[in-house]
Amino acid sequence: MAKRMLLFLATNLLVILTISVVLRVLGIQPFLTREGIDYQSLAAFCLVWGMGGALISLGLSRIIAKTAMGVQVIDPATTDPGAQQLLQTVGHLARSAGIPMPQVGIFQSDDINAFATGPTKKRSLVAVSTGLLRKLGSAETEGVLGHEITHIANGDMVTMTLLQGVVNAFVMFLARVIAFALAQAMRRDDNQGISFGLFFVVQIALELVFMVFGSLVVMAFSRSREFRADAGGAHLAGREKMVSALEALRRDVENLDPRAQPAVAVMKISSRDGRFGRLWASHPPLEDRIARLRALSA
Repeated sequence: MAKRMLLFLATNLLVILTISVVLRVLGIQPFLTREGIDYQSLAAFCLVWGMGGALISLGLSRIIAKTAMGVQVIDPATTDPGAQQLLQTVGHLARSAGIPMPQVGIFQSDDINAFATGPTKKRSLVAVSTGLLRKLGSAETEGVLGHEITHIANGDMVTMTLLQGVVNAFVMFLARVIAFALAQAMRRDDNQGISFGLFFVVQIALELVFMVFGSLVVMAFSRSREFRADAGGAHLAGREKMVSALEALRRDVENLDPRAQPAVAVMKISSRDGRFGRLWASHPPLEDRIARLRALSA
């Protein structure tokens, strides 16, 4: 836990320092002036902060995932039969998808879980849980791996990062414009400047509200990419293997505890949220995913 907290703090410190330097190098001036808001400076400020944090997190995604999840990368020279089979399966799927061989790792978890991450196709990572290797057969495992390889081939990590960065920038921009308008409207007289205390309180409150709605857009895209990854997994590994993998997940999903690792819950293969909670879920219900795959075979 202490290691994860230290990583979180170090990452955020790096983001703040990097973006501060970028703002200074670009000569972006403070957006609040005596005359009001400098909208050009505000737009640049929000774009740098919104996109910068997302891009830095993407660049560090493999390191963060390995540290947070305790992923042990498999040495290509390993003599362990199970690890060798996993490497061979990933290698075969990667060649079929036309991408370089990603790093392959294993992390300790009783859940059936897997994820792909990395800033580029050449610097990607595919990791699977010990629970997945223990509970799924080779055909089902190949289906799951085909799904994750498709995420890499489709560039989903980059696309999600860009989308999140744009949402962040819009949230920051709108929150500051509205907060300034409210603070200005509540001035006692024309000679009195706005209350910066009120401005920052309203700004933070609006950012929280807008981020909730912005997450709806991000999660909707995430669910759509999961359907595409399922279709890609079916193409790479075979439709029946992909369906079989999802069926195995559905049988096991009742035993999953979403509170066990809340910091990395977004990496889970499946989601069992209620109807309302599904709006904020990164993955569609397994039933919908299986039905979509079966419809493709019709």
